[in-house]
Amino acid sequence: MAGRRAFPIIRGLISPSRSRSRLSPFNLFFDSRSVTYMPRPGEGDLRPVTLIPGDGIGPLVTNAVEQVMEAMHAPVYFERYEVHGDMKEVPREVMESILKNKVCLKGGLMTPMGGGVSSLNVQLRKELDLYASLVNCFNFPGLPTRHENVDIVVIRENTEGEYSGLEHEVLPGVVESLKVITKFSSERIAKYAFEYAYLNNRKKVTAVHKANIMKLSDGLFLESCREVATEYPSIEYKEVIVDNCCMQLVSKPEQFDVMVTPNLYGNLVANTAAGIAGGTGLMPGGNVGFEHAIFEQGASAGNVGNDKIVEEKKANPVALLLSSAMMLRHLQFPSFADRLENAVKRVILEGNCRTKDLGGNCTTQRLVDAVIAYVE
Repeated sequence: MAGRRAFPIIRGLISPSRSRSRLSPFNLFFDSRSVTYMPRPGEGDLRPVTLIPGDGIGPLVTNAVEQVMEAMHAPVYFERYEVHGDMKEVPREVMESILKNKVCLKGGLMTPMGGGVSSLNVQLRKELDLYASLVNCFNFPGLPTRHENVDIVVIRENTEGEYSGLEHEVLPGVVESLKVITKFSSERIAKYAFEYAYLNNRKKVTAVHKANIMKLSDGLFLESCREVATEYPSIEYKEVIVDNCCMQLVSKPEQFDVMVTPNLYGNLVANTAAGIAGGTGLMPGGNVGFEHAIFEQGASAGNVGNDKIVEEKKANPVALLLSSAMMLRHLQFPSFADRLENAVKRVILEGNCRTKDLGGNCTTQRLVDAVIAYVE
């Protein structure tokens, strides 16, 4: 880290959503220059990606991605597996496919209420050690929302805490749920958050916690974030208690940049930020570890199991389309990612084709056709 602190952040690492402000003639000149991506030999080969359509709207939106990828001749092909949330575990052949391909695209998997069936989403994250969940919540030009200038990245620890499902019945009528927080996992999620901010020219990282009450568990998480923050002096570091965080999000969300959270808080914060920025059907996301990555809709509250939307074939595929653009960058195909992102944002900006959650009435297929018209 010593070498890193000696150099300023490279402007060329600004993400597309961060590069719109402060345009001077100098910046316009450099922004207008073509950027040459120099691949290594063989990187143009087709890359296999494991595809899990999932439940509810999953098959609709994953099919949308398949159509768009085919239309723009993206250098990927899908190995499709049927997995459903009521299964007791992820089939072995699916895990082997992800282990081999290292990248997976999936629709939502329902988690049944009550005992007997554990969450397959949690199982995938644990078995593959996908310790970092990332959700990008931002305003779309042309889509009015209550708040403007929202561009928040929520980075959530994905493997421990309340979502581990460590529960048991001590005696009839008394259930104990264990929240386990470790120094190892807290440090690595904090490092990932600061590394993300550094590489994407983000200026601030905010740690979300409840250490005033859970002094040992959340206290350990907070201590780890503080230690990592000292290694990145060019990035502002803040802390906010989770209840105050929710209030600040709905009143002044533009104050947040990158947020790093324990497992449960991250789910709540990401869905809240998504609602503020335009809705869960728009926000991309993914889960990543050292070796593997799964890309899926970033925030899924109330969307996966909407039977009426499925029946009418009016699910919003934007979130998964943008998640697949994240996947293309992960696979080192940046120009394809840019084409896809620009096409999606252009369709939303024009406003002629929007699904129900965006105030329109178009079908999934009609929106897909509009995106394909631009990527081609």
